[in-house]
Amino acid sequence: MSEGEAAPEGARPRRRLKQAEAKERTRQELVAAAARVFARKGFAGASLEEIAEAAGYSTGAVYYNFAGKEELFLELIRSGWSRQIERRTEAVTRVFAEAAAHGGDPFDALSAFLAGRAGQGSDVSPLVAEFWLYAVRHPEVMDLVAAKMSEQDRGAEPVIAAAMERYGTPDGISPAELTLVAMSLFEGLARRRRMDKDAVPDDLFARVLRRLFGVDSRTGTQAAEE
Repeated sequence: MSEGEAAPEGARPRRRLKQAEAKERTRQELVAAAARVFARKGFAGASLEEIAEAAGYSTGAVYYNFAGKEELFLELIRSGWSRQIERRTEAVTRVFAEAAAHGGDPFDALSAFLAGRAGQGSDVSPLVAEFWLYAVRHPEVMDLVAAKMSEQDRGAEPVIAAAMERYGTPDGISPAELTLVAMSLFEGLARRRRMDKDAVPDDLFARVLRRLFGVDSRTGTQAAEE
């Protein structure tokens, strides 16, 4: 193309699109690396240098995309946590559906899922704990963290609602309420089992879920009312 000749139509938009895609990819990789580092070191102990190294970028690349560690941490809550929620929801839905399709006990399957997650040394639980601690110390972020926790519950609610319908769970508690209880129980037991496996037997989550759903553990049907 000679000097002064106009660029081909669409050339600049395509170049801008590629630049935008590259920047977004860099941001996602930095957020993913931040999740690993914050989970291991905590917010206070993590450094931008460590995050940059974990992502394979320079510290300058971090500052080009984020104003500092706090902004990166908040972006992790906003977007990184959402991706974790999506993956968790998909996994729980798959576990429940596969158990139901093959005539298995979904409560046993979910209990095994909990045991497996606690035994893998996942970064999810310590990272969520960091989110909670940060919100407690920074009340202005409390609404954001609460909204993400509600997002997690909404993702699991269809599974809980289907189980309530399948097992004829008695009235008195809504699917949203039972989801809140079940998810809180899952998180609490997973953390406790990671610290003390003997305190949380493999089948404990299943047994408690059956009680919550009103299922007779001996027959797998709705427990008779006294």
